[in-house]
Amino acid sequence: MIFGINTGPLAGRDGQYVTSRHLKERLDKELLGNVSIRVEPTDTPEQFKVLGRGELQLAILIEMMRREGFELQVSRPEIVVKEINGVRMEPVEDLVIDVAEDYQGVVISGCGTRRGTMTNLVNHGSGRVRLEFRIPARGLIGFRSQFLTETKGTGIMNHLFAGWEPWHGPIPSRATGGLVADRPGVTTAYALANLQERGVIHIEPGTPVYEGMLIGENSRDNDLDVNVTKEKKQTNMRASSADEAIRLVPPHIMGLEQAIEFINDDELVEVTPKSIRLRKRILAGNLRPKKSAE
Repeated sequence: MIFGINTGPLAGRDGQYVTSRHLKERLDKELLGNVSIRVEPTDTPEQFKVLGRGELQLAILIEMMRREGFELQVSRPEIVVKEINGVRMEPVEDLVIDVAEDYQGVVISGCGTRRGTMTNLVNHGSGRVRLEFRIPARGLIGFRSQFLTETKGTGIMNHLFAGWEPWHGPIPSRATGGLVADRPGVTTAYALANLQERGVIHIEPGTPVYEGMLIGENSRDNDLDVNVTKEKKQTNMRASSADEAIRLVPPHIMGLEQAIEFINDDELVEVTPKSIRLRKRILAGNLRPKKSAE
């Protein structure tokens, strides 16, 4: 993962340590006691490439840092690849899943889209089945939360490193786009109520936002720029709908690990001691389409 200083418009409000010097000193200190982490420099002195044993270990490091008063932004986790005899190799894992029979179809489908190959299926007739897959390690990024959702929290999964195999090909990322704030301000219940039909909202009314910040998940596959600061126009004219109460669906507020799994390659997670925000790498809406077209 790429760790960098917080470059968002709300940077420096919550944290005590916000500069790249503080970030480098903290990562160097972590290296002294944590032998499973490596830190490598990048093209810019404001960012560092951190290598560890899985996304959970890196999420724990980020959580420790934010509790100590650090502000940073992190990229989507990527797997470490090797080149053996001129062939690009990637790590693969043995995945063992225990689910109820009703959910085996959706689990097999989910693993298939992530380039997983089923190696065994055991049905003891007790209503639960055991499925075994061989799957690329990058296919497991973000799989746990999707798996728990699809199995209603009843599924059990475990995976173990199995070895290196040639690159398995592209794996589709998140199938849905994001709802992106198109201007700075504070969210209103009126604006969020009108956006509920567009997808899943991730923030509450009264939350400060800025241009380029993700405020929800679009139900379609494209990003949608939305105005979440819109207020209801006040008028002295009476209307039958004027006094209707605004009914908001409770927002799906993500934790750190869920946020890291959720983002795409063109998005970042902004982590501060008080909040976790999702944002686009390029905040300005008029610059984003050009960048993706290149």
